[in-house]
Amino acid sequence: MGNLYLWLKVIHLTFIVTWFAALFYLPRLFVYHAQTSDATSLSRFEVMERRLYFGILLPSSLLTLVLGVLLSSLAWDAYVVEIWYWVKVALVTLLFGYQGLCSRFRKQFANHQNSRSHTFYRWFNEVPLLFLILILVSVIIKPF
Repeated sequence: MGNLYLWLKVIHLTFIVTWFAALFYLPRLFVYHAQTSDATSLSRFEVMERRLYFGILLPSSLLTLVLGVLLSSLAWDAYVVEIWYWVKVALVTLLFGYQGLCSRFRKQFANHQNSRSHTFYRWFNEVPLLFLILILVSVIIKPF
């Protein structure tokens, strides 16, 4: 199991990086989209947001989840008793909630129903960094 487990971990981490890249970029597009008023730019941002969400963010998040569940199942006896593991699971669950908000905001932009300012999206854009830090501390430092 050792070698297979390590390869699965590499693939899992690759999709984590891809997922976070998309989580950082999509809200940044929202910032620019909220500042835009001309039809050409609005259309361009809608296309970019849709492609990023369905082409990168959604697949990488699902592959991260599937591989995470698989990795957890391979070492379940070790993980199930660890508090840091359950903290990580809770944080990842909340991160999927954040992704759901991204999906909702993307749809609002696509339907020309955005009511939030670029300043709101600038703050919203910082949320994944907090999740990333908390998840890394939970997994690497294991303070619990």
